[in-house]
Amino acid sequence: MTQPQSYRRAVRHLTTGFAALLVFVALILPDQITRLPPGNHWPTALLRIPVEALVAGAVLLMLPARWRRRTAAGLGLLLGLLTVLKLVDIGFFAVLARRFDPVLDWTLFDDGFHFLIDAIGRASATAVAAGLLLLSGLTIAGTTWAVLRLTAVAAGRRTLAWWGVGASGAAWAALFAMGYQLIGGIPVASHAAADLARDTALALPEDLADKRRFRQEAHNDAYRNRPGDQLLGALRDNDVVISFIESYGRDAVENPAFNGAVLTALRDGDRKLAAAGFAARSGYLTSSTAGGGSWLAHSTLLSGMWVDSESRYRSLVSTDRLTLTRAFKNAGHRTVGIEPGVIFAWPEGDFYGYDRVWDKSALNYHGPQLSWSPMPDQYVMSQFQTQEYARPGRARLLAEITLTSSHTPWAPVPAMLDWDRLGDGSVYGPMVRAAATPDQVWSDGARIRTEYARSVAYSIDSLLGWAAEYGDDDLVMVFLGDHQPASVVVGQNAGHDVPITIVAKDPRIFDRIADWGWSRGVTPAPDAPVWRMDTFRDRFLAAFDGGPAS
Repeated sequence: MTQPQSYRRAVRHLTTGFAALLVFVALILPDQITRLPPGNHWPTALLRIPVEALVAGAVLLMLPARWRRRTAAGLGLLLGLLTVLKLVDIGFFAVLARRFDPVLDWTLFDDGFHFLIDAIGRASATAVAAGLLLLSGLTIAGTTWAVLRLTAVAAGRRTLAWWGVGASGAAWAALFAMGYQLIGGIPVASHAAADLARDTALALPEDLADKRRFRQEAHNDAYRNRPGDQLLGALRDNDVVISFIESYGRDAVENPAFNGAVLTALRDGDRKLAAAGFAARSGYLTSSTAGGGSWLAHSTLLSGMWVDSESRYRSLVSTDRLTLTRAFKNAGHRTVGIEPGVIFAWPEGDFYGYDRVWDKSALNYHGPQLSWSPMPDQYVMSQFQTQEYARPGRARLLAEITLTSSHTPWAPVPAMLDWDRLGDGSVYGPMVRAAATPDQVWSDGARIRTEYARSVAYSIDSLLGWAAEYGDDDLVMVFLGDHQPASVVVGQNAGHDVPITIVAKDPRIFDRIADWGWSRGVTPAPDAPVWRMDTFRDRFLAAFDGGPAS
């Protein structure tokens, strides 16, 4: 055999081996990082038999030659698309602790791109996005080529290929029947790609069926036709603030790796509130989302419906479900939404029942933007004080206030200032220029967690500092987290619980929730009750529906 022939044969063998490896890895790749074996055990996970390869191989061998190549190309294209979907799922599980919905989640890519801009700059974010698109294209092209290559090799050695498929099929059946696993949770008889293809194909009909069920549940509301004079009678003479603190999860309170700044803020808040005559009770709620999707948590709490997907959210806001905010409106309160993160038209404000929405432009901020957060939380609270709470002759208020300074990427974190120094926000310019930038923070995993905790502490300081400084005897404040932060802070296995606290001066407020069993103070105890977030609306309405406490 001449040297060129030997070289060509070696290249053919290497090419075939690479094609086999590419198809094999694409078939067994999990859709979650946590499903990869830890440490040096990962090579053991390669000892698997993917049933999809056996079925596809048998089908391709049985097809006539004129159909074989077209079918192989189609299967390779499908495998590439499923592999890209797995990679997207890995990202979604890492950030949002859930699988990507191929029907409804496309809009979230825009949010992800803007987060990258905040974290690493527009040029780098554009380069990353382009690289991911290129990787997706190469993955699809590569798997298509690989399946075509393996099909051609198998067709040229049909007898050997049939023996290989038959023996592997018998081994797969035996191992599947035994449930055999080399590593816990990873079966040798693999069918992961088939499961993903099935789940993806069923996503649309399942979404449609869930939408029908959800809309029916939204209409089955015991409070649907309750007259306004029978709602929230115990709070008729109170101003009520419901505030969501972005990414304020249970780990912010309990994880010793980074909770120091948050606990300090809560202790200082307790002290300031007590000096101003306030008391507090705290518990936990289980959020419908994690890592992101704040609007899902907001709608879950305010509507009493479990909103854990974009489909459910869109369905909910198209109904006339009674929200907690609209219940206050029906009971006679002026209802306002303080929404610094709203920068475009927001028709959902009508669903929630707000008389006025104070969005980014209405809040009249003239300072620097703080990455994703358009303005510091203390400035937001000062504008609420000026524009609504301190306005003479106003009606009783229900204010839903969304605080955004603790939104990713948690840099720069502002400092608390004297309330009379805030002005139009331009005072923050020098502070932001001197602060750490997102790319500096995100280059260090430990610093990410530290800055996350500092940002939550700042939000708590802003909210409780406002209450201690300006809150009068009639103020009742409910504040809570919307969800846990991303897994880069809390890991892949963190729960979905968030703290919730009620603050008031009037002891009769706490008499009405005495049976809730919540902890004293603004820091919930480790054994404080945990409720699903969608149960809060009805519990709150039931506790405060009666007439004023005597």
